[in-house]
Amino acid sequence: MAGQPNTRERLVSAAFELFSERGYEAASVDEIAARAQVGRTTAFRQFGSKEALIFPDHEALLRRADERLSNTHAEALPAEVVAVATSVFEHYLAEGDRARTRYRLTRSVPALRDFETAVVSRYARLFTKHLRAAQTGDWTADLRAELFANAVVAAHNHVLRRWLRGDVPNPRSDLAEALAATWPIYRGGNGRTAVVVMSTDEPIESLTPRIRGLISD
Repeated sequence: MAGQPNTRERLVSAAFELFSERGYEAASVDEIAARAQVGRTTAFRQFGSKEALIFPDHEALLRRADERLSNTHAEALPAEVVAVATSVFEHYLAEGDRARTRYRLTRSVPALRDFETAVVSRYARLFTKHLRAAQTGDWTADLRAELFANAVVAAHNHVLRRWLRGDVPNPRSDLAEALAATWPIYRGGNGRTAVVVMSTDEPIESLTPRIRGLISD
């Protein structure tokens, strides 16, 4: 029937429901599979671990980010890294309550906190890999690429956590400002600073080209 959730979505929904009802440790994979009306083997084939059920989209997001950056010209990579971070942020905004449930769980379950840390580090490594490949010059160019990659991830996560706690009324404009503040790191301290502050009802698709223009001038 059209509109029915697929197996993957049923498993994720069942996992979040049971984790909210019983806690992460108390909810078993068998119970999650039973509520999703699939077998235990299917659950593990889809996700591989209970932790992965909490972060069901991270592999797809990383893969798309890698493909996107691989198809970007060298001179446009820094702005594209910012755009990728913005698109990941939009994904979490779209999740809404599910993202907030994940945040509460990762704050209280050490295994999930470790899993989240590993996911975050993969973004930093991915950004660094592409930025370094585009660099020419002395060793400080590689250093700036690594610092910039980590700064973009840190800026993204800082605003995301504030939004998850309910501390940010305008998350998109806060993210744009936070990401723009990372730009002087890549510029190499040449005195140029780009600060982007936006509070608007415009969709993010129309904001991204303007942000790129501001930080690329």
